[in-house]
Amino acid sequence: MEKNTATQILDVAQEMVRNRGYSAFSYADISKQVGIRKASIHYHFPSKDELVKELVKRYREGMMRACDRIAQSNASLDQQMFQFADLYRNGLKDKQICLCAMLAADYAVLPQAVQEEIQTFFQETEAWLTNLLQQGCDTQQWTCQPEQEAKGLIAMLQGAQLLARSTTDSNTTFEQVVYPLLAAKFPSS
Repeated sequence: MEKNTATQILDVAQEMVRNRGYSAFSYADISKQVGIRKASIHYHFPSKDELVKELVKRYREGMMRACDRIAQSNASLDQQMFQFADLYRNGLKDKQICLCAMLAADYAVLPQAVQEEIQTFFQETEAWLTNLLQQGCDTQQWTCQPEQEAKGLIAMLQGAQLLARSTTDSNTTFEQVVYPLLAAKFPSS
């Protein structure tokens, strides 16, 4: 099944933003990769700001679907924690980091609508992770402060992505930073 043009544009833009950031791509870059004229991109996304807002919305919804799959799995809580960390590790095979982490570096120059989508991404991700942590505390599997630790875990995962991205074996670097800390904090029951 062939992807529609809007989806192709979003796919290419997402790869560019996750690799280069907000300011380092243009409609000309996208048109070259997709094989369409810039006017065709403007038809689907009249401005770069609208394109990036839709991109963040799509990314946020994808992250929530992935988190929901983890929560609905038969995995134990500690396995779910590692599966969540894997969501951040998986993009590294292409030297890509979390779209919202990359955009957060340019936060001050982003339009308000994009800033709001980024805020929503972090709020939803943090809420999901807080819920997972709370389940572990409620079952006395873990001792933690769910809201505070959710923020710290997200920061650690995104920081590990940045560090790992600059190495020759990014997956191994990410795993060496993240998984021992997770195993120590969230041991299997």
